[in-house]
Amino acid sequence: MERECDVLVVGAGAGGMATAITAARLGLKVTIIEKAPVFGGTTAFSGGVLWIPGNARDPSTREAARTYMKSETGNFYDEEAVELYLDQAPKMLDFFERETAVAFVPTLYPDYHPDAPGGVEVGRSVLAAPFNASALGANLKRLRPPLKTITFMGMMFNSSNADIKHFFNATKSARSFVYVAKRLAAHFVELARYGRGVNVTSGNALAARLAQSCFDLGVEIHTDTPALRLIHGAAGVTGVEVATPQGPVTLTARKGVVLAAGGFAQDLTRIRAAYPHLRQGGEHLSPVPEDNTGDGITLGQGAGARFETRLPATSAWIPVSQVPVGGGKHAPFPHLIDRYKPGIIAVLANGKRFTNESNSYHDVGAAMIAACAGQAETACWLIADRDALRKYGLGFVKPAPMPIGRFLRNGYLKSGRTLAELARACGIDPAAFEATVSRFNAAADRGEDPEFHRGSTAFNRYLADPEHKPNPCVAPIRQGPFYAVKMVMGDLGTFDGLECTPKGQVLDVSGQPIPGLYAVGNDRASVMGGNYPGAGITLGPAMTFGYVTARHIAGVA
Repeated sequence: MERECDVLVVGAGAGGMATAITAARLGLKVTIIEKAPVFGGTTAFSGGVLWIPGNARDPSTREAARTYMKSETGNFYDEEAVELYLDQAPKMLDFFERETAVAFVPTLYPDYHPDAPGGVEVGRSVLAAPFNASALGANLKRLRPPLKTITFMGMMFNSSNADIKHFFNATKSARSFVYVAKRLAAHFVELARYGRGVNVTSGNALAARLAQSCFDLGVEIHTDTPALRLIHGAAGVTGVEVATPQGPVTLTARKGVVLAAGGFAQDLTRIRAAYPHLRQGGEHLSPVPEDNTGDGITLGQGAGARFETRLPATSAWIPVSQVPVGGGKHAPFPHLIDRYKPGIIAVLANGKRFTNESNSYHDVGAAMIAACAGQAETACWLIADRDALRKYGLGFVKPAPMPIGRFLRNGYLKSGRTLAELARACGIDPAAFEATVSRFNAAADRGEDPEFHRGSTAFNRYLADPEHKPNPCVAPIRQGPFYAVKMVMGDLGTFDGLECTPKGQVLDVSGQPIPGLYAVGNDRASVMGGNYPGAGITLGPAMTFGYVTARHIAGVA
């Protein structure tokens, strides 16, 4: 490990690697340190989507994007940061596609609130292109694998393309059956040869492409190398002390240290103070890497940086279920797809619905927190009848013909021959639950949801079932047996972070930049103001501001 460089990046997720790649491409000597034994951070678990207004396929105007950002961020609208983002995000995208191994494909994702002022129904979100990670060679073993609960036998597929439709239709369509059979056969060959799938998609593809770009530019990524403290003196931050097998080592950064350690979603002390459902004694199960324990924020505070939880939502909420994995342990399953499907609703313990289940995960999570305020538990039950379960699955339970017996035995999936029997198995008020389903069914027969208006927006319909008419999100719950999976709160990463200038300079408690110290990704307070406007609003800013920060460090206007 070389002891000196121009830029030292703490963390090997999208923000950190984007910063390193940009700086290296501008001629700076860059080193990345990562405390985990793998690189990729939360990015490797993610959908790999970036929200980039003004990209080549965005049909809207910059004024529309600005209007949407104002509407979404409310009182936390930061004009200077937003203008910089709108200006630089398309340039960042062009730079990476032109100069590196990173590539993207368009998606059909609508904004999460397409009917809000300035919202659009397609064009602003792009997706990392699939990648054959065997190109990483010996470094393949250091690529963080995808989240196990959202793979199929370790195989990845994108929720935004045809893959998932083929898997849902494999028993009903010869074409889909052949497609799935070929995918599985290729995957088993990869497992035999590499010990893991190598044709990666989504965030795993983005992490692999970014890492490959680092290696192409001579940027070293030192894994198993935790940062202990910043070297901080009268001239500002000049380096980092790191732990090595031989003992602490000081690394010097001539131009700057960039904190990119992924935020604090796994920092139990901080989230217990910040999350309302934890303050009242509820559960929280985050599907982000266990390494995201707020190290970057702690390092920054040690150098005098300002941090506070001030945004309306501290984190990107998502309902998750707890999948038993043996030994009394559970793994989080993020409910990204099932909630949109017809014939599936969510109810509280009081037996009542509380939101439009086809809204974004963040909106549904925020509604859960609000609906359970003052209660000991922030939780709800996702409900399906036999037909919906067989067609779409429910949580970690896969559609037919996959068996469901083990999920009934381990308690993940609850069942009942009648609605009342299911309610009693779940601890739901039976009479209120029966009344809720009866009221829902009466309108669902017509494809309507007068209570919460499911299917009323382009985003509601995007991950629903387009073949189900008249409303792809709505169908009655009628055919027993009935099933339920319990959902509790989780998150996809934190929004609050170190206070920074738009170009990434970390601010001290008096609001002045700390010389030599920068932050990107979730270590920096989100430009989205504690809201979730669309698919990719974490990775888009992480890579854009990484690009901006690196250019600032290099002295490029």
